[in-house]
Amino acid sequence: MGSIFRSEEMALCQLFLSSEAAYNCVSELGEIGLVQFRDLNPDVNAFQRKFVHEVRRCDEMERVLRYLEREVEKDKLPILDTGENPEAPQPREMVDLEATFEKLESELREVNSNAETLRRNSLELTELMHVLKATQLFFDERDAEPNSSITQNLLPAEEGKAPVQLGFVAGVTYTERMPMFERMLWRVCRGNVFVRQSAILQGLIDPVTEEEVRKTVFIIFFQGDQLKNKVKKICEGCRGTMYPCPDTAAERKEMGEGVKGRLDDLTTVLTQTTDHRHRMLAGAAKHLRTWFIKVRKIKAIYHALNMLNLDVTNKCLIAECWIPTPDLGRIQEALRKGTEKAGSSMQPIVNRMDTHLQPPTFHRNNKFTQAFQNLIDAYGVASYREVNPALYTTATFPFLFAVMFGDAGHGLIMLCFSAWMVLREKALIASKMSGEIWNIFFGGRYILLLMSFFSIYTGCIYNDIFSKSFNIFGSAWHIGEHANATAENLEHEDQIMLDPAYKDIYRGDPYPLGLDPMWQISTNKIAFQNSYKMKISIIIGVIHMTFGIVLSLFNHTFFKRTLNIYCEFIPQMIFLIGMFGYLCFMIVYKWLMYGCGEKFGVVWQSSCAPSVLIYFINMILLKQDPAIGNCNQWMYNGQFTVQLVVLLVALLMVPIILIPKPFILRRAHRAKVAARQTTEVDIPGSSEDHHEEEFEFSEVFIEQTIHTIEFVLGSVSHTASYLRLWALSLAHAQLSEVLWNMVMVIGLSQSSIVGSIMLYLLFAVWAALTVSVLVLMEGLSAFLHTLRLHWVEFQSKFYKGEGYAFAPLTFKYIISGEEETE
Repeated sequence: MGSIFRSEEMALCQLFLSSEAAYNCVSELGEIGLVQFRDLNPDVNAFQRKFVHEVRRCDEMERVLRYLEREVEKDKLPILDTGENPEAPQPREMVDLEATFEKLESELREVNSNAETLRRNSLELTELMHVLKATQLFFDERDAEPNSSITQNLLPAEEGKAPVQLGFVAGVTYTERMPMFERMLWRVCRGNVFVRQSAILQGLIDPVTEEEVRKTVFIIFFQGDQLKNKVKKICEGCRGTMYPCPDTAAERKEMGEGVKGRLDDLTTVLTQTTDHRHRMLAGAAKHLRTWFIKVRKIKAIYHALNMLNLDVTNKCLIAECWIPTPDLGRIQEALRKGTEKAGSSMQPIVNRMDTHLQPPTFHRNNKFTQAFQNLIDAYGVASYREVNPALYTTATFPFLFAVMFGDAGHGLIMLCFSAWMVLREKALIASKMSGEIWNIFFGGRYILLLMSFFSIYTGCIYNDIFSKSFNIFGSAWHIGEHANATAENLEHEDQIMLDPAYKDIYRGDPYPLGLDPMWQISTNKIAFQNSYKMKISIIIGVIHMTFGIVLSLFNHTFFKRTLNIYCEFIPQMIFLIGMFGYLCFMIVYKWLMYGCGEKFGVVWQSSCAPSVLIYFINMILLKQDPAIGNCNQWMYNGQFTVQLVVLLVALLMVPIILIPKPFILRRAHRAKVAARQTTEVDIPGSSEDHHEEEFEFSEVFIEQTIHTIEFVLGSVSHTASYLRLWALSLAHAQLSEVLWNMVMVIGLSQSSIVGSIMLYLLFAVWAALTVSVLVLMEGLSAFLHTLRLHWVEFQSKFYKGEGYAFAPLTFKYIISGEEETE
């Protein structure tokens, strides 16, 4: 757990691997997942690297596997997942895998082609059968009613001439194209055709897409060869399929029987073909996951090998990689194991290098801390060996969220959901539920769990449970024989001001946990909670920011920046505590020294309680307000002198932060340059490489000025920013109360059976609005505000976040079925 406080110490190592053992060594390193290779060929095109041919072979095998996977999913077959983690195959095994995949693909494509041909033939025979039925039905209707001949509809009867003989064409087209088809025939043929149609009620399957389509049988009557050619061209243009249809009923019956027999034979053959395809895919589904893991491991290994340099003798591969220092022993053992597996006599060499490159940042996390680490990394990856805020965020993040989301009832809803995800964790992971929103919730399940616990705690402190209060221990307030609580006053007054100093109104014992439930029915509840929550927010904010400055001391000490301790940490602490720490002192002092009762003197009564905000403003402006009545002008003796000293000391810290550091850095740089020049004169021919950046005094001074202005102004704005704790807490409580009064009170005010039914329905409405608005929307709002308080107000005091993440070669994502990020 040490690396959660500060990232692991990293070492840049050089590996010398024999050519025959390099594949197995990289394979073993991928299983451990603790080595990040550096690309030693950054200027070499991807198609010109040594192992590009092997990578392309892996791409081809992966393409075949994806094709098999799609076909398996199309047949809705389960892909067997035994949790097995097969080793990366040896390079010689790639030939066998390629042959297996190629054979499976060719057989499957052949089967699919045959099945498609059979489905197409079956569709054509089915359509022909429907054409024959529709045609026969039409001619039967014509013979039954000879007076309604289509000849009379098409051509006018002429005296002394025989009936006109018409030709006809029959076929099938898509139902949605039929209106367009009819309009085209009418316009092109100028109304000299007669069209009859009959919808096919049976759903037909498209042989290519295997989706159900709707089609309609059409019969077109016409006279003459010219119209016949036009009709056929229109049918072809509208993608209609024409089928031969005999003129006589006997021939149509004979053709129908032949079509039915062929259709039965086709159905039998198609069933056998489908069964054969199903058996092939079922066999492939058993090994599909294992094949994917093997191919992707091979591909990842060759990608890593492409980053290595080839020795001039072609017998050795040279690699540079970042390795966590505590794991050097494990890496050497993995290299030894890979060498033995390859049967090589040349032992790998691990050479630790000195470097001026910035190492990657690596934090060891478990499933609990990983979610909090992701919140920090979303702002910026920690600089190498910088203090990691994720450790403290595990406590401060859910607490600050709960201050804004302080409702025990809503926290309980959140607790049920998060506890379900945590307890059913393994089953939910195995189910591989997808969806972006679900992945966000499930990935932050432990954050939600802690936020719900803290919300229940703060809800108990606020005594707020679904906008109501619980009177568990009995209220400390009662009317008794209060001077104002006479029968006459109670009869004529809606509100009565209760004096806390009166001996019979207050029992003397405070409520054991949280706020007294009597505040729930008081008319000045909002005014009281406003003052209480606003001051608590200021105190929490100052403590949080002070802790952030304290963490900067750990960075200065670790990186041996002694100058920053004296020119930044100490004056920043004095400024923040002197100004806003004193503000918190006045808040607490006012709570302790002003009240009601005999133990408080006249000048310490609640009516004399001063406004802390006015006192703080007067402190900045060096202003004094006159005393009012018998009240004391100051909260304590010598307050003006103390405030003057605190203000002067705090203002004195500003130039200390701004001025000394740039000049001290310039003097140190000049001394270092002079010492180096002296060394070069004493030792002629010295050609040491100096990896020092050029020192620009103006840039350093401007940067320090910006840093000073940001801190001074930020101390004011950041302190005010913590007032969002008060604002969101008050808004959440009031919104919850409004929802209760506008929905549930309507049902609770009814006493009849109708009222019971209304209450049942209104409770469903109230519950839906509570979950959707108060839990989800308000919870998301509080979450985002809490995230801002950590990213801006807290982390800006000590966290730079200018590093880059440790990205080792690992097979973890391949095994879990996720895409490995580059």
